[in-house]
Amino acid sequence: MADTIITNSPERDGGDGGAGWVAALILIIVVVVGGIILYRRGAFKAVAPASNTNINVTVPNPVNPSN
Repeated sequence: MADTIITNSPERDGGDGGAGWVAALILIIVVVVGGIILYRRGAFKAVAPASNTNINVTVPNPVNPSN
């Protein structure tokens, strides 16, 4: 019985690689434009705290230490 050798080599002209790059570029552009639109509509804003929230922060003064 004879051995069968199958060789899958790429096409000489480069094949379909350009179409993949175009698709990737279009996808990146869609993601960036979508992010800009969502940002402008305020989709990434922080959640507003409840009206009874009280935040007290004490920051030490390095110029005039109280020690």
